[in-house]
Parts: sequence; C-alpha cells; structure tokens
Amino acid sequence: MPKEQTIISTFPSMTKAEAAKTSLANAGLTDSSIKRSSRFGVSTDDELDSAISSAETLTGLTLFSANTSKESKAAERVLMGADPSVSGFSMSGNPLAGGHAFTLVVFAPPNRVDEAVTIIKQNGGEV
Repeated sequence: MPKEQTIISTFPSMTKAEAAKTSLANAGLTDSSIKRSSRFGVSTDDELDSAISSAETLTGLTLFSANTSKESKAAERVLMGADPSVSGFSMSGNPLAGGHAFTLVVFAPPNRVDEAVTIIKQNGGEV
C-alpha cells in the first residue's frame, strides 16, 4: 500500500469544510473526513441538529448539542450555554486546536499534498 500523508485543517464553518471536502473529492482526493470539535463532547447529527429540531435549546444551533440528554447532563448543558460561540461573539479564536470548530482531515499521496493544501486554502481552511 502506498504511503499517504495526513493533512489536518480547520474551518470556521461546516459549510466551508464541506465545500473543501467536495473540491478535494472532485480532484480525486476522496479519503477525508470532517469532525466538529468542542470542549464539551458534543457530536454532529444531521437529523437532530437541524434548525427546526434544535431550536428548543440554547446551544442546539451553535454547538450541535440537540442530542445531549436534558436530564443526565444538566451541568454540561449550562457550560455549553456559556460558550462564546453561542452568543455569536466568537467566530474564531475559540480555545480549540486551530481556533475553529470544524476540522477536515485528508489523506493524500506525497506528490499531491501541495495540491490538497491549495484546495483547502481556496475554500477558507487553515492548514
């Protein structure tokens, strides 16, 4: 199996990360994944994190926390509500790796790393 290099980049929004992933796939670099980073252990769930289903929570729209149990994790929910991203004051500079909440990880052959980095940067990512 040929060796590949790992490229880790961060994005300020899921939309930009997905656009970069699509552009990479169009260039033939399909081994990639997007993750939502949080200090509070939340996860992305397309069904639960839609505007309609998560509007009932303060953090559902910003931290993708609609699937957090209301009963068992009350303290965690309070901490999530205190996150700067909930107020909208912190689009970047969060105390997360890369300063952004979305991470795109791409695996590329060594001879295509520069191309992948260029595509990521063209779509608003930081490597």
